[in-house]
This record gives sequence, C-alpha cells and structure tokens, in this order.
Amino acid sequence: MDFQVVVLAGGTSKKLVPLVSKEVPKALLPVANQPVLSYVLELVERSNLKDTIVVVEGEEATLRVGGWISGAFVDRLHVEVAAVPEDVGTAGALRAIAHHLTAKDILVISGDLVSDVPLGAVAAAHRRHDAAVTAMLCSAPVSGTAEPGSSGGKDKIKKPGRYDLLGLDATKQFLLYIATGAELEKDLRIRKSILRAVGQMEIRTDLMDAHVYAFKRLVLQEVLDQKDTFHSIKQDVLPYLVRNQLKSEVLLNGTPQAEENGTQKVISQSSQQMLSQILVNASQPDFHVRYALGPNGSAPIRRTHKCCVYITSSNNYCARLNSIQAYSDINRDVIGEANHLSGYSFSAHNNIIHPSAELGAKTTVGPHCMLGEGSQMGDKCSVKRSVIGRHCRIGANVKVVNSVVMNHVTIGDGCSIQGSVICSNVQLQERVVLKDCQVGAGFVVTAGSEYKGEVLARKEK
Repeated sequence: MDFQVVVLAGGTSKKLVPLVSKEVPKALLPVANQPVLSYVLELVERSNLKDTIVVVEGEEATLRVGGWISGAFVDRLHVEVAAVPEDVGTAGALRAIAHHLTAKDILVISGDLVSDVPLGAVAAAHRRHDAAVTAMLCSAPVSGTAEPGSSGGKDKIKKPGRYDLLGLDATKQFLLYIATGAELEKDLRIRKSILRAVGQMEIRTDLMDAHVYAFKRLVLQEVLDQKDTFHSIKQDVLPYLVRNQLKSEVLLNGTPQAEENGTQKVISQSSQQMLSQILVNASQPDFHVRYALGPNGSAPIRRTHKCCVYITSSNNYCARLNSIQAYSDINRDVIGEANHLSGYSFSAHNNIIHPSAELGAKTTVGPHCMLGEGSQMGDKCSVKRSVIGRHCRIGANVKVVNSVVMNHVTIGDGCSIQGSVICSNVQLQERVVLKDCQVGAGFVVTAGSEYKGEVLARKEK
C-alpha cells in the first residue's frame, strides 16, 4: 500500500513523571520489559508497511530513541527518526516534518498505542471510502475515558468521567460530529444544519479516539498550512475537518443554495435534500462518479470531503499509555488477558520466568507475572500479577502485588509493595511498605518507611 507511517512518539511527558526522565523518554518506558514503542513498530511491521518516520520531541530524547531503534529494528523496518521541538503538539509535530511526507496517504499513529488491531484494516477502509480522514475508534473503558493526569497516587479521587461524544451516520462509517472530553462540561449544542443535512445521527459515548488516523496527504498539508495555530490532531484538525465536510456548497444550476445566518444555517429544501442524499449515498462505490458531475449529470457540485471511522472489534485489544494508571493497567494486561501482544512464551503456570532468573526456597511467582533476565529473589517471597524487570536483587520475605518493578532495582528483606511502580535503579531498604506509590529512578527509600499514594522522586536538576 502506498502509505507512509508517522509514529508520534512524544518526549518526556509531564503526565508520566516520575516514570519518565531525560534518561527514559516516554517511548522507551518498559511494558512487560519492552519499550512501549516496540509494540507500535511491531504492529507496523506485521502490517507490511515499509516507510516509517518516528517523530520524537527534544534532541536528547531523539538520540536515545533513535539509538534503541537502530539496534532493535535493524534489517526489519526502514525507520527514519526525526526530532521536533518540545511541546509542539501532535499537529505541530506533523507540520514540522511535512516536507518528509510524499505518499498519497499518511497513517499517523500515537507512539503510546498498545494494540493488536491490524493497521491494514484502517488503511483499507480509508481507501475504500476515498476519505479525507479515517479515525480509528475503540471501546472506551467502562468508567469513561479518564483524564490522562490521574495517576493512582494522592489524586486518586473518583472524578466524573470525560467522554468523547461522537456523531455517526446510520451505517457507522462516517463521522458527522465530534466533541472531545474537555468540551463536554458545557451544555452540548449541535447545529440544526447538521441534523437537517444528515437526517439522522447516532450519538455515541462508548467509543474513544485511539489516535490512529489515515489522512489524504494533500488535505492534511492544506489544513496544517492554513491553520498554523492548530496544535492537536484530536482537538483541532479532526474537529475542523468534521465541521467542514458539511459546509461544502451544494450547487444547483450553478447557484449556491446554502448561506450562513448567524449560527443557524438556512438551507433551501432542495439543497438540504440533496446534501442529505449525498451523505446517504456516500458509502456506495460509484458515489464519486455521480457526484463529481452533480445529480443526473447536471452542473458540477463541490464534492464534500468525507470523514470516516474504523470501529475496532470488541475482540481486539486497544489501549494508550497516556497516564500512570494506564501504564499499570497495560503492563497487567500484556502479561494477562492480552498476553499474545507480549511476544513471549508463557510457562505451564501462565507466567514468564527468564531462564537466568533465580528463585529462593518457598518463593512463588504466580500466574500473570513476569520475572526478567538475571533477577534474583530470596526465600519466602510472593509475586502476584506483577512485572519485575532485569537484574533486580530482591531479598527474603518480600511481597509484590499488582506492581511494576523496572530494571536494576534492589529490594531489602521484608518489603511489601502493592499497586505501585518502581523505576530503574531504585533502592528499597528493609521493611519498606508501599501502597499505590510511584518511585522515580535512582531514589532510595529508607528502612522501615511506609508510604501510601505518594510520589517519591529525586528533584530534577
């Protein structure tokens, strides 16, 4: 397929502090002991998409990500790594690399996506409809799409869920309306013109934007050029395209029939019916042939560009690592119900224990757990639903439950860790108790300390 892939890998996301740092940019955060970016690149590789640009914010993060890619994917994928300034946003990142984009269609993927949805299916839907943009939608978490800032630390207070509000046509193939979570605190108003034009619209709050988009390159570049203040694909570019697909003038006998009247659009009955008919017929293969000339071969109309959706199957796994809570959830899933994504072979006990790892007497590593290369555990330890990284040194009588322990971590005798993330090179001295905490890289927790819902990290220099 003539698609170029752009992976937006971010930089050192503030939402993921203290898990990320200058040494560990977001793209290299380990999920089941593999950088999260590897899940996206392997998805690209499986989809047989050859031409990929990975965009990273900040020069230092770019060097680290580029160095890892050149080792892990050498002779596997043709990957170009491009640096953009920090905090330019997703639209700004695309604008910065626009001169590298040459294919007819561009597939833009968030670098924090962990999914088994075949990218070829999204690309095929985009081509089938000759769409300006096709957005991939997946099932939203049952509790709603939590704001990425919520971590599971002190601020773990139940907040009302924020949803993406999506208006779909009757066939569930066309995106007619979008309001993102931030806008939904206000009363929702849908212009009568939209409802008039489409006849009927199904409003959905159970789907979320997976941050996978197929764009016609010329449409994308035109929007980025004309709208130089656009910062975000989801917040700016996509809503703009959705709003404007219904604004195209419908010409009857060469005369525009629709005109703006304040916020209300007055549409003559004939052009309203025609626009409605265009949307009804838009999924039919000969749509472009008929409507390029206008109905019955009469005067030409300015063709509406189409905004389409690809809705993933409920059997697919689709999650984004955009919060500390999501980080914990995805690690748990990838060694649990979605273990096919990890690429590892699981033992008869449904866990992964590296052959070089050492277990003390009466130590148990339960199902849905992972123990990395070269790690050692003392006697009478218990690990449940947790990932332990490489070359960790764990003393005796240690309990680890629902947690992620990264590489080169030292844990003293008698420690208890629950619902926490322990970053690389951390030292927990004896009898430390942690519940729902995040411990930043290199931090030392003194013997006998007890913390609940805390972020423990060294101050950035």
